[in-house]
Amino acid sequence: MQNNQSKVFRKKAVCILSGGMDSTLASYIAKKEDYDLIAVHFNYGQRTEHKELEAFRNICIELNIKDKYEINIPFFTQIGASALTDSSIDIPTDGLEEGVPVTYVPFRNGIFLSIATAIAEKHEASALFIGVVQEDSSGYPDCTDTFINKMQSAMNQGTKEETKLEIITPLVHMTKEQIVKKSLELNVPLKYTWSCYANEDKACGVCDSCRLRLKGFKLAGVKDEVEYI
Repeated sequence: MQNNQSKVFRKKAVCILSGGMDSTLASYIAKKEDYDLIAVHFNYGQRTEHKELEAFRNICIELNIKDKYEINIPFFTQIGASALTDSSIDIPTDGLEEGVPVTYVPFRNGIFLSIATAIAEKHEASALFIGVVQEDSSGYPDCTDTFINKMQSAMNQGTKEETKLEIITPLVHMTKEQIVKKSLELNVPLKYTWSCYANEDKACGVCDSCRLRLKGFKLAGVKDEVEYI
């Protein structure tokens, strides 16, 4: 009887898992904290959609995740306004700039969290893990503590009374160097993760995301196993 009860009441977490280094580490942290994981991945017309989906599937195998969702959101390409979803806008390759870059996808994390909330409510999960990084990111407004806290409040206001969700952002104040080191500590298979904004075969090495990733590996003193041009 006790064994049955332990299965029923095990805590569950929905992990928003892009296939990138940050979201993958966040998922491994959730696993380490003894959550049963439900993974959700979004295909939204991004340039590296197929490579990110491949990464997601490989990581789900590594984490032995059975409950997983691959959600298609085609309207992001209709909206455009981002270099990630609009091929007429060039991916910047000159290094990080001040302000919000053209790779920002309008309210992407807000939409992702809203859909993940519906999945969490279905599974009676108590947590949502998302790998947002505030201090060493590209300046996205939907990667901040303030935004996450307000989203959590809205999500709990707009769901059933018995639904009590916490958005957990274990990486939000980490640098890329710390993320690489923590990933190595938890045996995260970083070779399966994908960060490049531009390419699906070999990483470009010069987009904002590649620059941040390479900087993290360099400062951590280890070699990135992902192949670059």
